[in-house]
Amino acid sequence: MNKEHKILGNSLFTILILVLFFFISLFIERFFKTNSLIPAVFTLEVFLISLFTKGYIYGIIASLLSVLALNYAFTFPYFKFNFSIPENLVSAIIMLVITVLSCTLSTKLRLQEQMRAETEKEKMRANLLRAVSHDLRTPLTTIYGSSSAIIDKYDCLNDEQVIQLAKGIKEDSQWLMGMVENLLSVTRIDNGNVKLIKTPIVLEELIDSVLIRFKKRYPSNNINVDIPDEFISIPMDAVLIEQVIVNILENAVQHAEGATEIGIKVFTVGNNAIFEIFDNGCGIPKDRISDIFTGYFEKKETPVDNQKSGMGIGLSVCASIIKAHKGDISVENRKTGGCCFRFFLSLEEEENE
Repeated sequence: MNKEHKILGNSLFTILILVLFFFISLFIERFFKTNSLIPAVFTLEVFLISLFTKGYIYGIIASLLSVLALNYAFTFPYFKFNFSIPENLVSAIIMLVITVLSCTLSTKLRLQEQMRAETEKEKMRANLLRAVSHDLRTPLTTIYGSSSAIIDKYDCLNDEQVIQLAKGIKEDSQWLMGMVENLLSVTRIDNGNVKLIKTPIVLEELIDSVLIRFKKRYPSNNINVDIPDEFISIPMDAVLIEQVIVNILENAVQHAEGATEIGIKVFTVGNNAIFEIFDNGCGIPKDRISDIFTGYFEKKETPVDNQKSGMGIGLSVCASIIKAHKGDISVENRKTGGCCFRFFLSLEEEENE
């Protein structure tokens, strides 16, 4: 279906440009009383078609039709074909050369865009790898140290100390499980052979699922929810969108110092559903906002809290998931304090999804 759409789009574009420039040539001939500019007009027409359509076929067809139109309507004898005139043969050769050169140029430009996209993807992978190596080191060290202490010094520890060490192992293990979920999400989205399977999801059910999952990890944190009363169904991969919202909520808990409020607000604008996840904490440094979805956002560590600083991994996941849904995600500091993450999803599923 997607290939058929591209063929139809290229064909319509070619026809539109051919008709438009033919009438432009008629206008020039009638009002300027000259035919000397018309070959240049047809040459520009062939160049544009060759540049903005994929492949050589549309440009070649346009050049042949342009030569025929120039010979038939703008060369004496008018409204008759006459290929015995040398100028017509020269015009045909020139237009064919322009077609080949233009198509070659557009192909090179597309290849450069693909290479640039691959470079960005490799940069994201490098940032992700750097973030993983940084974020996994501390919890793994803590798990190893606590488990070694229980095994080696069990006789010297009382029950409360053993429970405390075991509790730390459990918390770090849960955090590592969340990290693995993030990495699996990135791998799934980054694989070009994997396509999203969108199904209509009721907004209220999505938010309920998010809150249940969030409460399992942070039972003491309350989330303020503001969603429309009317029934709203959104086409999405529910598991991935849930991952986005939970990641942002967890970032608010871990990094929004001084926050007393964390909330989710959803509303509709036109054919889009707008999601806002906000807090009233310390906000994000201005010099880091622009790179927060592409680079590694490293939290300043303290002697007491020197772990779980993986904001970069979570937000890289969020950006990839929303992009795969043909949406957009952004963040800004609130005037009243804290920050607000915002993304949108289309309420209508595309035919070629």
